[in-house]
Amino acid sequence: MSTKAVHLEAVSDLPSEAFLASFRRRGRCTDMYSDRGTNFIGAYNLLLSYCKQSSETLSIKWHFNPPSAPHFGGLWESAVKSVKTHLYRVIGCQILTFEELTTLLAQIEALLNSMPLCSCPDPNDLGSLTPGHFLTLEPHTAPPDENLLDVTQNRLSRWQLVQQLQQHFWKRWHVEYTLQQRAKWNSVQNSPRIGTLVVVKDENLPPLRWLLGRIIKLYPGTDQVVRVAQIQTTKVFFDRPLVKQCPLPDQ
Repeated sequence: MSTKAVHLEAVSDLPSEAFLASFRRRGRCTDMYSDRGTNFIGAYNLLLSYCKQSSETLSIKWHFNPPSAPHFGGLWESAVKSVKTHLYRVIGCQILTFEELTTLLAQIEALLNSMPLCSCPDPNDLGSLTPGHFLTLEPHTAPPDENLLDVTQNRLSRWQLVQQLQQHFWKRWHVEYTLQQRAKWNSVQNSPRIGTLVVVKDENLPPLRWLLGRIIKLYPGTDQVVRVAQIQTTKVFFDRPLVKQCPLPDQ
């Protein structure tokens, strides 16, 4: 099994030295993939010069994309797009301090790394593995916070403003993640299976909360096509249409 996770760093500028500073905050890696941005190439050359001065070998394998080929970095560019698209819309004209931006990025990083990947081996366990498990060996959680989505910004403190931006980001990204492409009514889709672990769409969930449940019963229609299923969560049983259910990637 392979997976990916997101790490976000805020920098005050884009020279090679600023990138090296953020690179050191994360720690040494064995392989580095990047486009041919001047800051990345400059950082690579600086590292090579440092190694020559100290008679050491560069223990990092740096893989540059071919020129004018951004699609070669599709694996990480999709994650970058998830951040940039919604962050631009959420922040808008707001001016954040460096500390506020760093805090917001750390919270967004936790959101992106909380998405369910696959079910646990125990069929009685309704939890799921997330990218966060591979980073911290435990799921990403957050303390409860008040809902600030509908509060006007002139009534918020600076801390509340950052939390409101995080909640808006979660609402947008969470809905986008659960909107899977479906060819409605054009072709017969594979029927769901009893025991499948699914994410149930709920736009009112707070950040870092995913409603996971297991299908325990199917309701075929008069044409024998299943459109509704009964879901078991850790607390309750309920019926939901299939369009409100998203199977985990491994299901």
